[in-house]
Order: sequence, then C-alpha cells, then structure tokens
Amino acid sequence: MSAVVPMDRILISACLLGRPVRYDGTGRRLADPRLERWQAEGRLVPICPELMGELPVPRPAAEIAGGIGADVLAGRARVVTAAGEDMTAAFVAGAEVALDLARRNGCNFALLIDRSPSCGSFNIYDGTFSGRRMAGAGVTATLLAAHGIGVYADHEIDRLAEAVETGTRREPDAG
Repeated sequence: MSAVVPMDRILISACLLGRPVRYDGTGRRLADPRLERWQAEGRLVPICPELMGELPVPRPAAEIAGGIGADVLAGRARVVTAAGEDMTAAFVAGAEVALDLARRNGCNFALLIDRSPSCGSFNIYDGTFSGRRMAGAGVTATLLAAHGIGVYADHEIDRLAEAVETGTRREPDAG
C-alpha cells in the first residue's frame, strides 16, 4: 500500500476567479484550464486581503505612499487613498490573515494579481494616483514571500504551473 502524497495548495486572489472583490466591485477573471483543473482538485484557496482586513466593496482605490510592501510592514510607508485616508492597518491585518490561511491550508504557492497594493508582486502603483507603476511588491505578497510561500503574479501562471509540477519555489526576492 502506497502513502498518499498531499498536493500543494495554491492561495489565489479571489478576483482572478472572477469574484467581484476588487476596489471597484469587479473581478478580473483569469481564464486558464490549469486554474479550472486546480479548482476541481480542491487545490485553490481564494483570498482577498482587503476584505480580510475588513474593507468594504466597493472601496476607494489605495496605493502605497513612500515605498513598497516591505516598507509598509516595517512602518516606513503607508497605504492611502487619493483623499489621504490611511488604510495601512487594514492592509497589514489582511496580509496577516492571508498568511494564517495559507499556513492552515498548506499553501506552498500563491497566484496573486499584479499591481495591487496588497497582491502585486512585480509592480505596484507609485503612490501618486497618476497611473505610474514602479517595481515592487504589495503588502500581502511581501509577507507571504518572507514566510517561504512561492508568490507568482497573474501573468506568471506558466512559471507557477512548472513550480507546482516540480515542487520548486521561487526565492522570496525573485521577480
């Protein structure tokens, strides 16, 4: 009798599954047969860190002012709305809940939507609400990577699929 080997589970931005949880009340469905298969296999664990931080839908757009996700976690930057409302505590709380959920569900990987102040892993907006992007990761992506979870942006699903198949993880600072 052979032992059953558990499959890696994948934390995923709920908006990528089409759920209307984004700041503007929309989803951003990522149509890919691998997602459908992983969902049927029970491997996907949907999250929305902003909702987990108790922010409503819809909510004002927010950006990281003064740095990137690591700076927010270190207290050197804030997550703010265009009107200047400080939403940092909600973003940090949501990231912590997402990390806890990942740990409790055995998630070794995360597929997150890029450019989000929570989930971005390659690019985030620069904090000026001008539409300009900069290299950097959001609060949740940073926290997950710092705890050994392989974080992949939505445009990296091919790399994620390869990592899931081989069981390899990206180094936290890669991307």
